[in-house]
Amino acid sequence: MDSQLQRAQAFQALHQAGQCFVMPNAWDGGSTKLLASLGFKAIASTSAGLAFALGRPDAEGALSRDEILSNARSMVEATALPVSADLENGFADAPEGCAETIRQAAAAGLVGGSIEDASGRADQPIYPFELAVERVRAAVEAARGLPFPFVLTARAENLLHGRLDMADTLRRLEAYAEAGADVLYAPGLRSVEDIRAVLQAVAPRPVNVLMGLSGVQLSVTQLAELGVRRISVGGSLARAAFGAVLQAAQEINGPGTFDYCARAMPFDRLNALFRG
Repeated sequence: MDSQLQRAQAFQALHQAGQCFVMPNAWDGGSTKLLASLGFKAIASTSAGLAFALGRPDAEGALSRDEILSNARSMVEATALPVSADLENGFADAPEGCAETIRQAAAAGLVGGSIEDASGRADQPIYPFELAVERVRAAVEAARGLPFPFVLTARAENLLHGRLDMADTLRRLEAYAEAGADVLYAPGLRSVEDIRAVLQAVAPRPVNVLMGLSGVQLSVTQLAELGVRRISVGGSLARAAFGAVLQAAQEINGPGTFDYCARAMPFDRLNALFRG
């Protein structure tokens, strides 16, 4: 896929095929190339993975729009696959700011992105309902104004912020679907019952489900049988990578051995991957 239009059409087709696909989350050009080499059909970014790689916390406004989009551009350049980005809260409270973020995301080469209703403020972590809907509507309008089909995902963030209110989460997702969002997403769903409730609330719009959460044991096959269209893994691959580094460093700093090298990806394989 040589052009942004081709990537966008391929990404749109994945959501319309009626089948479930996994969209793993990379955090830089190298992780993008690695994941793309394994046969996945699309790649997503993770703001958590990027924040950790830069030595910063996630979800605390530590990343700017320019940093997110610069990183997204490096991911786009690393693969011929469609790339969709975690665009956090659109880096703006106002709907107009969300719209501008979508336009800049497209200019960075992205063919999809998500806008969440988390404000980034401790005193009011979730935007009021009416404002949240207007923000999604503005992002959708900006996406529709592009010369290719940009897949806009709307995220309801209640569950990740301790607001275990499924009724409000469903209300928000339904409103985001009515506002024109292409994909609906409530990160933090942990049970089959809650996933079914989301699927029913926004049908026939596709739903993204986040996996990689501790204690959630659902497989790709099980999620596909439920009717989930897209699966992402958030920052879990980045956390797995940091976990491997931590274990290796603890081995060096503890018993003073280097057995971790046997589990490392061979240099020649990595070098060949990045040469291509």
